[in-house]
Amino acid sequence: MIDYLKIKEVIEDADAIVIGAGAGLSTAAGINYGEKDFKDKFPELVEKYGMTDMYTSSFYKFKTEEERWSYWAKHINYLYNVKATQCYKNLYELVKNKNYFVITTNVDGQFLKAGFDKERVFEVQGSLSKIQCSVGCHNILYNDLELVDKMIKQDKNCKIPSYLVPYCPRCGESMEVNLRKDAFFVEDKNWHMLNNRYEKFIENNKNKKLVLLELGVGFNTPGIIRFPFETMTLKYKDVYLIRVNNKFCDLAYEIQDKAILVNDDCNKFLNNILEI
Repeated sequence: MIDYLKIKEVIEDADAIVIGAGAGLSTAAGINYGEKDFKDKFPELVEKYGMTDMYTSSFYKFKTEEERWSYWAKHINYLYNVKATQCYKNLYELVKNKNYFVITTNVDGQFLKAGFDKERVFEVQGSLSKIQCSVGCHNILYNDLELVDKMIKQDKNCKIPSYLVPYCPRCGESMEVNLRKDAFFVEDKNWHMLNNRYEKFIENNKNKKLVLLELGVGFNTPGIIRFPFETMTLKYKDVYLIRVNNKFCDLAYEIQDKAILVNDDCNKFLNNILEI
């Protein structure tokens, strides 16, 4: 049985909290469409390309740039028109008065929409609101939401007009969404600044009562959050791990006495905590 009272006491007693968030958090919040919801929301993509969900569709090999950007415009437009979900609002309510920092592999912008301080949210895998040179010829990111709006308005039969296809202003290569998917992922000045702040936050709090609140982190990229959180829990005396995951809720034996496992989805977990 999950002791939510103990979990809340651990969080309230913490000197600092690091939130590590993965895809499971946004799935629990209702943002990542599964097969049925994807079919209802994007029937034209299902019919034309046989797509089934938001994650796998992002790896589709399109024949033309006009089709590729038609898809990404739909994907980005949906995610950035979704207001802050109650799940993320509840998470903010839980930690807003604490000394916190967020590291997330999610790229949907929900933390900032929910009220989290942008200076304390490290989106380590990029952001759908930015585009970059596809071959990374320079390390500057460009806002894409205004361009996406134009694409949506002029989309026909899953294609955008050729003149809306973005090309790099430096080298002329095609532009790409700022997602870490290959060796050309651009880490701009803001990325490095937030990375340094995250590392400094850990350094300043590792010998205090530091709680690592891990939400929905699986094994797509475990080296970013999951494994480092386990290492910190093992290495530092007063670090405590709370792992919330309804699929991958296991733990190294060596840190079982310094961790709580919650085998449930993140939305239910946060609701239960706030009801106490």
